[in-house]
Amino acid sequence: MFKSFAFKIYVVALILRLIPVIAARSLGIGLDDMFQYDMLARSLAQGHGFRWYAESDLNQLASFVDFDLSTAREYDPSLGVATSFRAPLYPAFLAIVYFFNGIDFSRFFAARLAQAIFLGAPLAPLTYLVAQRLFTFNFPAPIKIESGKLIERTARLSAWVIAAYPLLLVYPLGLGTENPFFVLLLASFLFFLSSIERPSTSHFLLSGIFLALTALTRSVILAFALAAFCLLFYLRGKRAIASILAFVLVVAPWTIRNSLLHGELTGIETSMGYNLYLGYHPEGNGSFFFGPSLDLLPILDDAERDKIGTEKAIEFIKAQPERFVPLAINRLGFFFGLEKRVLMYFYGNDLLGFIPLPLLLTISAILLLPFVIISISAALGLSLLRWNPQTCLLALLLICYAIPHVFILAEDRFHLALMPYVAILAAWFWVHGFGALSLRWRESQIGKILLILSILFVALLVTNWGLELARDWDKIAQLLSPTGNQSYLPY
Repeated sequence: MFKSFAFKIYVVALILRLIPVIAARSLGIGLDDMFQYDMLARSLAQGHGFRWYAESDLNQLASFVDFDLSTAREYDPSLGVATSFRAPLYPAFLAIVYFFNGIDFSRFFAARLAQAIFLGAPLAPLTYLVAQRLFTFNFPAPIKIESGKLIERTARLSAWVIAAYPLLLVYPLGLGTENPFFVLLLASFLFFLSSIERPSTSHFLLSGIFLALTALTRSVILAFALAAFCLLFYLRGKRAIASILAFVLVVAPWTIRNSLLHGELTGIETSMGYNLYLGYHPEGNGSFFFGPSLDLLPILDDAERDKIGTEKAIEFIKAQPERFVPLAINRLGFFFGLEKRVLMYFYGNDLLGFIPLPLLLTISAILLLPFVIISISAALGLSLLRWNPQTCLLALLLICYAIPHVFILAEDRFHLALMPYVAILAAWFWVHGFGALSLRWRESQIGKILLILSILFVALLVTNWGLELARDWDKIAQLLSPTGNQSYLPY
């Protein structure tokens, strides 16, 4: 095992992630989503249940939000209020870390260390394994050996990309659901591929269990879950019921808990109304923005907040129906946008100190160019796919994960969940080269159509990035100025 490529790439990925974690060992957290996850984890670790906003936590937020305690169900000043706003799995992960480490300031370093070891570094070997399974085609005998070499090169290249992808290296620093979501989604995708290729009861059960854990981290994956189960049932018939039952049995206890909490049927989390409110707010552009993000927070009854947010979003749509399509287009652009938002916020709010312009430009290039190169290559790699159940599953994931964000709320960080699959497609193109594109064009009518669509996708990506830079140029110019680190731009 220790000589396998999967183990070696895990070690490399871990070392690269430990560097920023150790460098930031004295780093705290902000009063944002990380603060909410920390509250929930502390409550769980202390045996108080899934609760937040105890009086001591409210006091820290008093200058930003005026919470209405009358909206809370059975508010306890020392324990806070039971909540269903957030999905449970990530706070549970943090709670385990806090239980063994303690809840003093050192818990943040412990959490980041655990994330690097158990959530961040495994992305690289899992990408390697998924690539191997994804391209297991039934090649004719004369080219089977050569194809096997191409698949192995693709798998290794894609694993290296994910092991060293700049933004993924620093993601363990953040206390956010993306950390377990990325790895759980990749693991569930791997077991679905195994269920398609070599169906067995264990593969069916594991695919359902891991996809359920993914949904309990971020319920946005439910659209893909439905599509994946339909595909599996179509391919494997009644045997796929094992996967579906496993999913339901894992998710059901939490949905029952939330339903009992609110006295009505409730899903995994009650954040949809809040996100819709932001996504369709008259002052918004389809992405997250700070001001109105505080409007609904004073409401401590999650079901009521969810209801009000949904009703307000419907009012916004009815008042200006002509904004619906432009907002969807905006969100699609944000979803595939350049990964510059985090750097702009951290540098512009003086969290990194002053950085000389040459070094700042170098850091920006290191952070931004990988996504540009990899996504363009992946778009071309799409045209080289041979369509079968495995690649159909990949297409369902890409579509079903992106669409909910297009109609609710989108940010550039949301596409990071797809980067392992994008890296695989990019590596597939790299190992074949440009010559394979001309062969694909001459091969068939389907090849011509796929290649045209791939080139169109590349053109749309480049256009989107150009428009994005033009839109944000005033902020970029401000950040590049001598006082750019004190621009204090909102997230």
